[in-house]
Amino acid sequence: MELRDYLRVFRKNWILIAVCALVGIAIASIYSLAVTPKYQATTELYVSVRAADNAATTDLVQGAAFARQAVSSYVSVATSASVLDRVASDLDLKSPGSSLAGSVTAVAPPNTVLINITVTGADPKLTADIANSVAKNTSYVVTNQLENTQSGKSLVRIQTIQPAMTPTKPTSPNVMVNLLLGLFIGLGLGLVIALLRSILDTRIRNAGDIDQITDRPILGAIKFDPAADKRPVIVNTGARDPQAESFRSVRTNLQLVNADSGPHSFVITSSGHGEGKSTTAANLAITLAETGARVALIDGDLRRPKLAEYLGIEGAIGLSDVLIGRAQLTDVLQKWGRGQLYVLPAGRIPTDPSELLGSAAMASLLADLMGEFDYVIVDTPPLLVVTDAAVLSKLTGAAIIAAAWGRTKKNELSDAVRSLEQIGTRLVGVVVTMIPVKGPDSYGYGVFGDGVQSEIVGDESVEQQQRVRRAAEA
Repeated sequence: MELRDYLRVFRKNWILIAVCALVGIAIASIYSLAVTPKYQATTELYVSVRAADNAATTDLVQGAAFARQAVSSYVSVATSASVLDRVASDLDLKSPGSSLAGSVTAVAPPNTVLINITVTGADPKLTADIANSVAKNTSYVVTNQLENTQSGKSLVRIQTIQPAMTPTKPTSPNVMVNLLLGLFIGLGLGLVIALLRSILDTRIRNAGDIDQITDRPILGAIKFDPAADKRPVIVNTGARDPQAESFRSVRTNLQLVNADSGPHSFVITSSGHGEGKSTTAANLAITLAETGARVALIDGDLRRPKLAEYLGIEGAIGLSDVLIGRAQLTDVLQKWGRGQLYVLPAGRIPTDPSELLGSAAMASLLADLMGEFDYVIVDTPPLLVVTDAAVLSKLTGAAIIAAAWGRTKKNELSDAVRSLEQIGTRLVGVVVTMIPVKGPDSYGYGVFGDGVQSEIVGDESVEQQQRVRRAAEA
């Protein structure tokens, strides 16, 4: 994924990411309110060795060295049962001294004769009292029990040089740190979920998805029109309509790719239902007729025909009637619009569409139309649903696949392309339909090479145009 892909994922999922961040802050807030505040009190002890009044310098040095060595042992004494039991007794605590073990810590800074005793607790005054009591009793146990000489006077002296003060602010929970931690964890979780959604999404989202499936060019991108069901034919309703210009861009790229490739007859199909193949076939035929070319548009979908409804023509008699000899082609071929566009509707729905479309009568009909018209466009059923499209693609010059953005799955498009390759049908290219023009996903509109929207993506649309040119040269 490139940087702009990550930006698109972020823009598309910013609400999810924001919600995760807020949830993280909320959890951190609840935790901070639920946890009992803890206070810390610290006292500092100084360890020294008594020296005689007439002690030599060497004796003083040896005494200091002994004190530094002994400090590490006295650290353990501070948290021992001997000291903690005395503390519990001095302060009349209801719990035994062993219960204080987890709240009392003692450390000795390296190369010093100091001992720092820290006590953590929920009651600030009691915490300071425990710290001072631990210091006092550590001194007592060391000097009177552990380092007591025969004369009854210990050579070791432990003094409190910094008594513990009652803390005024709790050390935990640190609300600000918890909130920041909750924010970052929430943001991170949201980003991970957003990226996983993007990675696990198997639907067509950009040109790279199609590049992984086929090396054939993307002929154009048709933006999503929420009113497509009410006005599927858009080319003749608004000359400057962006969607109409998208179909004209498809026409231009098709003419460029197929300039010297024999008969201009194409099957328009898709991998599944509802991907815009019939709309593409109708509007493409109209744009070709706008150039002055003679165009025949055939509704080869004898199962769910749509062209008669889309173009507003009579569809009771049509292709099926011609193929079984019930009607003549010249009688059912209907002129549409002001150009040279002629439409052959599907007619009655037969019981055996595949056999009828693969018959010699169909091959003869297509041959006649290709000899009379500049372009023959055949709308067919989806490739992965029935075999009709594959049968008709063998009788025409090539095939064009319509793939709906965000609806067509990569494996479905791959299967459709493979089915054409297996029977030797030439795939001219792919038309991507239903491209969003609003919201975060509209960021990638231009990556499909649509001429009208090429300014959105710059270099990649130029690359797409180069692919079209390379396909045309091939």
